[in-house]
Amino acid sequence: MRRACIDIGSNTTRLLVAECDGERLVEVHQARAFTRIGRGLVRGGLIPAAKIDEVVDVVSQQLRLASELGVTEVRAVATAAIRHAANGAALTRAIEQRCDLAVEILSGDREARLAFLGAAGTLGHVPSGELGVVDVGGGSSELVVGTAPDAVRWSTSFALGSGDLTERCLRSDPPSGQELSAARAEVDAALTGVEVPHPTEALAVGGSATSLYRLAGPLLDGEAFARSLRLLCGARSSDLAGRFGLDVQRVRLLPAGLVILQTASEMFGCALQIGRGGMREGVLLEATG
Repeated sequence: MRRACIDIGSNTTRLLVAECDGERLVEVHQARAFTRIGRGLVRGGLIPAAKIDEVVDVVSQQLRLASELGVTEVRAVATAAIRHAANGAALTRAIEQRCDLAVEILSGDREARLAFLGAAGTLGHVPSGELGVVDVGGGSSELVVGTAPDAVRWSTSFALGSGDLTERCLRSDPPSGQELSAARAEVDAALTGVEVPHPTEALAVGGSATSLYRLAGPLLDGEAFARSLRLLCGARSSDLAGRFGLDVQRVRLLPAGLVILQTASEMFGCALQIGRGGMREGVLLEATG
């Protein structure tokens, strides 16, 4: 059965189309638009009417594409920026009214579980012990530990992602050493007192992780983090975007994503493999049952 997931995030609105056969997913198509709902949005603030219209237009276009690709069922979810906005429900109502599509606003715990389902379900092997997953979004990040494919034992979600960390601390292009120190302090403060289990292996998912693959390869260890940080701090985002075939807006967010991923790796006590699937895959695997 061909299904689709539309993920309305703090940085991007994304479409995933996949063939869903039992416990397997085969990707057919992905599409992405940098809608940046979370940009400049403080917790409890309002999403501007123009931004709501923009996102509805993007979702409408992605729905048409899904239909052209033969999709029979579409699931839509919204994450941190929408759940933290005072008028997040207004955005989901506008989508439902104009696109005839229901949107689930995910809690942090549910977002963590879906990220684990998607990461574990596309891993390709059975871990010898517990699996850790870190999902860095635009407005929140989730750490999860459990047993593949779907037994989550522990998770935490904190309201700090690549988008708002960039806005708060990393405004220079490229970022300065002082800004990076401030960003690390923000992440440390967000995780103060959190006791993180040590899994046997760990996966990184989300836009930052996927993009870092271009710079660092499939494994994010101490050397890969250091090499990537040198690149990101040594050239403007436009230069790196051209060099590595990435979107300029994504490159601007990468230093923040890297800081969060590196902290997660240290707390897990192991290097991070870059996962092949995350929350959107989790939504479709859950729908498949």
